[in-house]
Amino acid sequence: MAKLDAFFSKMVDIQGSDLHLTTGLPPYFRLHGDMVAVNGVQAFEAEEMQQMLFEITPEHNQQQFEREHDTDFAYELPGKARFRCNLFMDHRGPGAVFRQIPSQVSTFEQLGLPKAVKDMCHLSKGLVLVTGPTGSGKSTTLAAMIDHINKTRSDHIITIEDPIEFVHQTQKCLVHQREVGRHTESFKRALRAALREDPDIVMVGEMRDLETIAIAIETAETGHLVFGTLHTTTAMSTVDRIVDQFPADRQDQIKTMLASSLKGVVAQTLLKKKPKGRVAALEILIGTKAVAALIREGKTHQLMSQMQMGGKIGMRLLNDSLLELVQKGLVDPAEAYLKAVEKETLLQQFNHAGIKLDPAQLGELGESAGPAHEAPSMGSAPSHQPNPSGPMPSRSGPSSSPISSAPLGGPAPTPPLPKKTAPIDPALEEFRKKRGY
Repeated sequence: MAKLDAFFSKMVDIQGSDLHLTTGLPPYFRLHGDMVAVNGVQAFEAEEMQQMLFEITPEHNQQQFEREHDTDFAYELPGKARFRCNLFMDHRGPGAVFRQIPSQVSTFEQLGLPKAVKDMCHLSKGLVLVTGPTGSGKSTTLAAMIDHINKTRSDHIITIEDPIEFVHQTQKCLVHQREVGRHTESFKRALRAALREDPDIVMVGEMRDLETIAIAIETAETGHLVFGTLHTTTAMSTVDRIVDQFPADRQDQIKTMLASSLKGVVAQTLLKKKPKGRVAALEILIGTKAVAALIREGKTHQLMSQMQMGGKIGMRLLNDSLLELVQKGLVDPAEAYLKAVEKETLLQQFNHAGIKLDPAQLGELGESAGPAHEAPSMGSAPSHQPNPSGPMPSRSGPSSSPISSAPLGGPAPTPPLPKKTAPIDPALEEFRKKRGY
């Protein structure tokens, strides 16, 4: 058994979302959005760290790490979970971040996704985008949508991912999953090849460059249903991001193509749930004729008013979702305010609904937005409490909450992350010279 397996098992048991390993520092878990140090584990030195990481790293990824100083791959702990792995070098030495991917794909009901999102799974063609910051649960939502299609339709699904996260078994659909770097050179190459592989549905894990976006739109226009992701926070900014990727002399053409092919945008943000866990707030844009006309004419600033008027067909603004979560008692008003894009508008909605919040009292980082967590210990008994996280599993991006150093399994508290760069140890310098870093 690999040495890291014990950390992975612990992360699953305590419902953590990420494991962070840094040379010269103790391991850290991300637990319900907060970074929490692991008690009872000594810091790893550079050479020991690389040996431990290479125990689970495929050979071609080891070579890439030696050559480029970072690499991505997936690792599975049988019976527990899969993990998306990123190895990197920094000023301390080798490091890594491991994101937990649940073994079972969550359903629409478990995630609490609205009917409008499920309806997008029944489209015959077009482009559907799931957007949000890193760690906002985009992959989880997309996996639920692909799983629903797999159970209800008889089609051919091709997924292009880096790396493969959720594994979909063939059910009613025939499913092929391709991993960038292992099964194909790039997203754009795999997407172009997919057109010759008789697909009905294509899922692009990340639309990260102009050519990939262009091919995805063309694929949607030629009668296929294409799902993709972008790192944008609102539906309006998603449309702008796509158009702005292209040179000025091509933007009118892209607006026309996007207007006819875009069928929906689901922009989501994860928030801390009370008393613990994570919950998603969604902004939903549906590609109606009025929305298509605004995109074609470049009037994306008017999409907000269309979403306000489209509530009956499932459209909604992020602020509406945030307000609903606060009114249900699932999210603290301060947390909703911190994650809002239109903060002043949300404050007005709070006042109208009788929800009291004074932004001046939040402090620099809004410490009232969520409780701190006790530090887990590798020697303590696993926690098997039911998952209270509600609509979304504990997969999160950066958290503004302070790091807790309260010990669970040891008498001494673990120090917080240092604010200043530590001096480089001579032994590390020698290691780096030997390795050519």
